[in-house]
Amino acid sequence: MVRPPSARSAVPGVGRLGLLEPTAAASLRELAWDNIESIPVLWSLSRAPDPDLALATLIRLREALGTDWPELDAVLRTDTALRGRLFALIGSSTALGDHLVADPGSWKLLHHSELPSRNELIADLLAVVEAEPETGPHAGPMIYRAGVSGPEVIAALRKRYRDQLMLLAAADLAATVEDEPVLPYQVVGRQLTALADAAMTTALAVAIARVHAGEECPGRLAVIAMGKSGAQELNYVSDVDVLFVAEPADSTAARLAAETMSIASAAFFEVDAALRPEGKAGALVRTLESHVAYYQRWARTWEFQALLKARPMTGDLELGEQYRAAIMPMVWTASERPDFVADVRAMRRRVENLVPEELRERELKLGSGSLRDVEFAVQLLQLVHGRVDDTLHVQGTVEALSALAAGGYVGRDDAANLNASYEFLRLLEHRLQLQRLKRTHTLPPDNDEEGMRWLARAAHIRPDGRQNAAGVLRSEIRRNTVRVRRLHAKLFYRPLLESVVRLEPAALRLSPDAAVRQLAALGYAAPEHALGHLRALTGGVSRKGRIQALLLPTLLVWLGDTPDPDAGLLAYRRVSEGLTDQDWYLRVLRDEGAVGQRLMIVLGSSAYLPDLLINAPETIRMYADGPEGPLLLRTQPEEVARGILTAAARYDDPKRAVAASRSLRRHELARVASADLLGLLDVPRVCRSLSSVWVAVLEAALRAVIRASEAQRGAPAPADFAVIGMGRLGGMEIGYGSDADVLFVCDPRAGEDETDAVKWANSIADQVQRLLGAPSTDPPLQVDSGLRPEGRSGPLVRTLASYAAYYSQWAQPWEVQALLRAHQVAGDQDLGVRFLHTIDTVRYPTGGVSADAVREIRRIKARVDSERLPRGADPATHTKLGRGGLADIEWTVQLLQLRHAHEIPGLHNTSTLQSLDVIEETELLDAADVDLLRQAWITATAARNALVLVRGKPTDQLPGPGRELSAVAKVAGWPTEDGGEFLDHYMRVTRRAKAVVERVFGE
Repeated sequence: MVRPPSARSAVPGVGRLGLLEPTAAASLRELAWDNIESIPVLWSLSRAPDPDLALATLIRLREALGTDWPELDAVLRTDTALRGRLFALIGSSTALGDHLVADPGSWKLLHHSELPSRNELIADLLAVVEAEPETGPHAGPMIYRAGVSGPEVIAALRKRYRDQLMLLAAADLAATVEDEPVLPYQVVGRQLTALADAAMTTALAVAIARVHAGEECPGRLAVIAMGKSGAQELNYVSDVDVLFVAEPADSTAARLAAETMSIASAAFFEVDAALRPEGKAGALVRTLESHVAYYQRWARTWEFQALLKARPMTGDLELGEQYRAAIMPMVWTASERPDFVADVRAMRRRVENLVPEELRERELKLGSGSLRDVEFAVQLLQLVHGRVDDTLHVQGTVEALSALAAGGYVGRDDAANLNASYEFLRLLEHRLQLQRLKRTHTLPPDNDEEGMRWLARAAHIRPDGRQNAAGVLRSEIRRNTVRVRRLHAKLFYRPLLESVVRLEPAALRLSPDAAVRQLAALGYAAPEHALGHLRALTGGVSRKGRIQALLLPTLLVWLGDTPDPDAGLLAYRRVSEGLTDQDWYLRVLRDEGAVGQRLMIVLGSSAYLPDLLINAPETIRMYADGPEGPLLLRTQPEEVARGILTAAARYDDPKRAVAASRSLRRHELARVASADLLGLLDVPRVCRSLSSVWVAVLEAALRAVIRASEAQRGAPAPADFAVIGMGRLGGMEIGYGSDADVLFVCDPRAGEDETDAVKWANSIADQVQRLLGAPSTDPPLQVDSGLRPEGRSGPLVRTLASYAAYYSQWAQPWEVQALLRAHQVAGDQDLGVRFLHTIDTVRYPTGGVSADAVREIRRIKARVDSERLPRGADPATHTKLGRGGLADIEWTVQLLQLRHAHEIPGLHNTSTLQSLDVIEETELLDAADVDLLRQAWITATAARNALVLVRGKPTDQLPGPGRELSAVAKVAGWPTEDGGEFLDHYMRVTRRAKAVVERVFGE
């Protein structure tokens, strides 16, 4: 500590004293502290967290004391200990400064240097209400009856409680001014808890006097402390969480409990009984038997987590101990519950969502790297391992962390560092609450330099030289929150890795059983297999194994937040083993945090992507962020299409050309699927990108086959050849599981025999289908020509004239409807356009579609609805053929096109979404109806794509509630992982769309 200048030095100026108020000099003269003899006092004043506040309060205190001021002035000049406590107190807390001014003589209480014991605190508060010990066969040692209980006792109790709070705060803060010992965080927490116990004991005494009015108290009532009070780690300003056990739990007991809460809330602090069974909707008091029955049958995981800190507080302590003895065995088996992991995750998400986005960096309690991160992690590890290790049956966070380290469940260095950061953040929390005695956990804004300077000084931060106290505090906060975030990851996974590979010679290792328990609690359904994957990833003495051991604690935290950590860890092992020769892979994961996090999200959410990433590993590099955002979005579909055509054109052999185009398709599928799964692409962009790559591969294959045929013939092709996209390909709305519906059309060139030309064209079409449909580890490339005239019994390829003749004479209504999505996609562009002009008169007939055709389309749709839905499928959740699904929306749009496209050119459009835009603009339907159809189409398409990404294969049926549905919901862009909410949303949207479909399509 810096010593004050000698008495021979000049009196320091107010600036040197840290006084900024213009009136400071006048105030010092008023106190007669402007002479050399006052230098020690002034120097102590300068070290108060806020010297201006301390001086202003002293002026008020001098006025309140009047003629008694000289006594205090003399003490301040001679008693450095009292001076330190007083200046620190009034320079830190406006609320306690006001309390002191309101009763100026209470400064004498600060002479006490020893903190009172729990029993002394109880006796001090009980004396205010003239309490007597309760008697009777069931009386516990802490039940009293107040001698006075009128409304006037509230003010007296509040005053005495504040006196004790002032004494503790002064002792806690004194080290900021004088060479007083720093009170450890645990001592402060226990003292605040002891004061809360005394307060609740006194409130109960007053309540007994009021409820029983001198009569014998016939029942038994135990008050159980929960939360921070139960763990004996209260803040200066905390809600005190309690629950009540009564024998009998009758109306009198309920009244007694309610009266106790009311008195304590009025005199001391807010009392909250919301942690009781059934929460605020449940009975305020229950018998022990009722408590046990509830926890055996109905309690959720978070309730057992809360019970970790349960402690008999006051009342009938014998009954309280019986409660604890009955409940705690259930707490230590909570981790065996089937919904344990899901409940723990849901609870953590709910807590995180309580903090507004703009406050998360300033929130000490609930933000990232906050107090709750430490407490939550410690409690989870206690629940996991406490079932077999009684040493973990402790309540305080610091004590539990020490026990976890002693048992080898947490690294000793990690525990020590985490404890240091936890205590630092709790110190800041205490100082913030002391300022105005308000319940707050929020740091001052960055632009509040004075607020941060005060907080730094109150937290014993006094930089030397030119360092800025507020700047040093910001750095310390940042260092500690980053350390908490880092250690939060290591807390779970470092001991696991120590169990499979020795990272530090002195580190304790988890036993295999403990490692399996810990993995199970972290969400792994097959923890033994997960442990095997960790051994494989970190095995041996290679440099890569060591790097994996360093990376995995962080990677596994991210993986643990995914829908399927088991599959994700297996996929990560496969990807890592597949890239074992790629030097850049682990380096990128180590140096680019975004890459590792995004890779874990992808691998833990999708069965579709791991094989693609193994075969297209460069995609992983694109998970990084560039100057303009994620590199996954840098590539455009048009560039990919050009690259596919260029790469395929280098080869004369069609198989090699198709292999080259497949390779680039693989990269593009991996890029698009990754961006989609990470929420970087919306549904229309996904569909356009997938359609574009399909068209490019089709074009590349067709060109390669024609080029090889011409080389073999030694002559140019005998016919022009075009591929017409149908269905989703024609609408450029391909999904991950879509086939490519096409028509093949040819037109013999001048001088060529038509029969030979058609035969050649059939050979070309057949080769293209076989080459693209050949077995592969990539997602399939199935070309489906089943929509051609006469279906699969008709010729594979027709001439343009043949198509024109067929459609003009024989086209069925369903064929006309199918032509609405016909679009030129590959081959001879001029021929494709001539084909489209040829069919325009068929699909956009003058005067619109006939009434007979409409009836036939409705009949076919009814048949599709009744016959094509797979057996056992749920029509409410089948994305393609279900109620309000893709087929419903698309058939409705197509019927409107058939009816109105002859007079609305904008409906000459193969895209469902774009056609809906035109329908809205031309007011064929109300905007609200169009919006319902649009929402349903996008929702169903997103769900259908998500199903493929999650399952790895095409499917249209949404799963029932469970992990898979939650994964689909998350991948489909639902903001939470609650699959039930997503399913409700899906059915609500499609149900509303179905109502529009029935009104429009079936009118």
